[in-house]
Amino acid sequence: MAASIESLLEEISNTEEPIEDLQCLKTALLSIPLSDLRDFVSGHRFEVIFSLLNSNEREQVELCVDILQRILMACSPLHVVQNYRAELQAGLTHPNDTVKILTLTQVGRMAEHPDAAVEILNSCDIIVTVMRSIAAENMMVAKQAIQSLSKLGRTQTGVNKLILSDLVNVLKDVLTVSDVIRYRVYELVVEILSESSCSLGFHACSDIINQLIGELTGDDVLIRATAIEMVTTIAQTEHGRKYLYDQSVMNKIAKMMTDSDMDPFSSLYLPGFVKFFGVLSFMQGPQQVCEDYPVFRNKVFEMAMDTDPVMVGVALDTLGLLGSNVEGKQVLQKTGDNFKSVMFRMSQIASAGATELRVRCLEAISHLLTLQPDQQTEDLLALTESWFHLLSKQPIDMIRNISTQPFPELHCSALRVFSAVAAQPWGQRLMVSTPGFMEFILDRSTSKSKEAKDAKFELVGSLLSSSSATEILGSQNYISLKNYLREGPYYVSAVAAVGTEGAE
Repeated sequence: MAASIESLLEEISNTEEPIEDLQCLKTALLSIPLSDLRDFVSGHRFEVIFSLLNSNEREQVELCVDILQRILMACSPLHVVQNYRAELQAGLTHPNDTVKILTLTQVGRMAEHPDAAVEILNSCDIIVTVMRSIAAENMMVAKQAIQSLSKLGRTQTGVNKLILSDLVNVLKDVLTVSDVIRYRVYELVVEILSESSCSLGFHACSDIINQLIGELTGDDVLIRATAIEMVTTIAQTEHGRKYLYDQSVMNKIAKMMTDSDMDPFSSLYLPGFVKFFGVLSFMQGPQQVCEDYPVFRNKVFEMAMDTDPVMVGVALDTLGLLGSNVEGKQVLQKTGDNFKSVMFRMSQIASAGATELRVRCLEAISHLLTLQPDQQTEDLLALTESWFHLLSKQPIDMIRNISTQPFPELHCSALRVFSAVAAQPWGQRLMVSTPGFMEFILDRSTSKSKEAKDAKFELVGSLLSSSSATEILGSQNYISLKNYLREGPYYVSAVAAVGTEGAE
């Protein structure tokens, strides 16, 4: 094996028409498992293949790329950076984009190897060239550059080199190339900062972050809609939220939400603003956010009653997020008739909306109705029971009817609503008193797919998880459900087929 590859490399070195030999080398390398190739490539250098990249012959360059891809994949990332540093630098500036992508892919591999990452981060020329590759016309090149730098920025060493050094000025230069490139730089910086536990990064990148924040208040509503997604990512970290508070970003967004009634294009950015405050309420607590920014809660209710499916979908997701904890449930309950109107609207969507909205609605309802065992106080149980009855005069039948419709995703989401109430005593009483409902739960034939079987199994487990289950469900139902749980979600009963011969 080694001899044949060495022979081919020698032939390639001594010929002016290397394409046929390159093809043979490619075939030979692909026929050898990577594990067998590693010892060979680590002991040899392949300058001849790298040198043949300097050609206007497209086929020759592509063959060299395929060969180098195989060779470099057989090398450890540390070996590549220690032995091919000059070749990496040349590859990043090569006129052929496939060579650039090959090189950037190797940088991405190094980023995932601790020792190789330190080596490549100390190669400032290479890092600067990777940063400038963000502005490449070829989107695949730019995407690979962003991905590699993002990986390098996941460690404190990476943050120190990419953000907390003069290298950040390279990103600021790249930022000015064009509108499109500016957003690529925003994306990279936001991703690195969101992964970092160091607050200094926000100060080092304050020019870039403040420019991003400025996009929120600009006249272009499409840019505003894109910017809010990145600002929402910043809000998911403690350091990021502090920085946004210091820049009064929350107040600015709340003001724009208040003024949105006068803006005919507000539907383009309002969903993003609501998502932003939804994330904020999840991270900091719904009560504080809804008290400080009441326009947020009001807009969620307005959007839930809207006819625009985009608005409605975001409102449903946000309601589920708000109501996923006790504090959020209490905030919603305090709104009185406003929330009752929203629940009635949710019942309409769940029963007769577009399928995607119905699924999102059912998922939101399951979050709103869920109570953990240690949360089941008398007041909270009364709250979830009252909300369930806002859905319909016969809410158990309503959700069961949805679950029997020929849409697997609806079936699973409806079962999750049942799982939410099954762990609560009032839910168990309703289920056991509804004719045919316990038979519906125990009937495995109603759940066809793996996801549906898992959802049904979760429902059974939820029913049995409550200390009140034995008393409320009755011994026979309890034993049957226990057997279901013991048999597992995918149990199939063995039915003996009995054949009878008919008389002639």
